[in-house]
Order: sequence, then structure tokens, then C-alpha cells
Amino acid sequence: MKTIIFLTLSVLIPAGVFAQKNFHDFEVNDINGNPVKLSDFKGKKVLVVNVASKCGLTPQYAQLQELYEKYKDKNFVIIAFPANNFLEQEPGTNAEIKEFCTVNYGVTFPVMSKISVKGKDISTLYEWLTKKENNGVTDAPVQWNFQKFMINENGEFAGFANPKESPLSEKITGWIEGK
Repeated sequence: MKTIIFLTLSVLIPAGVFAQKNFHDFEVNDINGNPVKLSDFKGKKVLVVNVASKCGLTPQYAQLQELYEKYKDKNFVIIAFPANNFLEQEPGTNAEIKEFCTVNYGVTFPVMSKISVKGKDISTLYEWLTKKENNGVTDAPVQWNFQKFMINENGEFAGFANPKESPLSEKITGWIEGK
């Protein structure tokens, strides 16, 4: 009887219902509070970075902007997520963060609303990014501000780089260039 039920369900339930989520299945809010479907980035490689304005690694904003300028016309985008999870190094409001990024670093890549990247209030996107059971590849808990996650054109987890690794490193630029 169990076999009949299983076979019946496998025929009646469409393929993919039990498939694992990917990056494109999420929706977030941009820095202005507007919804953004990550499916809008299908066909692009995406570098997801948790950022903070009062961190020793904050100068990486300049390198991120340089990387974005170099590759933005080659199916690549950076998406920044401000987070206040590490020593309260991102205490600002979304408006303050937006002004900081624009005035100090000329940021033109997408910056989203402030979220949590770890702990009991971790965002669902970061739950997916950091846990192998969700992303299907590896556990990659966020160690600090400016951890970088690489997402391929199909919305699949492709790897990550530690916070201190430069956005201009061979690991990241080689991935973008398909090396």
C-alpha cells in the first residue's frame, strides 16, 4: 500500500516541488525598502557581500566598486547587504548607509536593506547561503563583515571568499572570468 501511495504521489506532484531553493527564489528589499526579486539577476554571476561602515575592512567598498565597474557589462553584479552582526559596526539606518556608500565610495552596485547575517534572526537568504543543507554545496557561516558569496548564472551557490580576501583577488576575478 505504501508503494502505491508513493507512486501515486510521485506522478501527481509536479517535478521540482521538492527541489532545493536557489538564489533566484528569494526576494529582498533594496536600501530604499523596495522589493527586489533575485530572479531578476538570472543569467548573471552575483557576488553577495555583507557590509558594514565602521569596520577595518570597510575600505573594501572601493575594491568592490572597482570590481563592479570592470565587470558590470559582462553579466556580473555585486549585491551588498549591510549587517550589524559584528561589534555593532553597521549601526546606521538604511538612509544613513546609502549616504555613506555614495559619498565615501561612490557605490553604484545594488545595496539592499540592512539584515541579519547570523544568529537567531538570520535572514532566510543568509540561511541558504551559509548552510550546506540549504545551498547543497557547503557550510559557510559568516565569519565577519565583507564575507563574499559567489552565485552562478543559474542561481546556484558557487563558492565563497573569506572577509579579508580582496574582492580583486584571483579567486574572485578568475571565477567571474570563468578561469
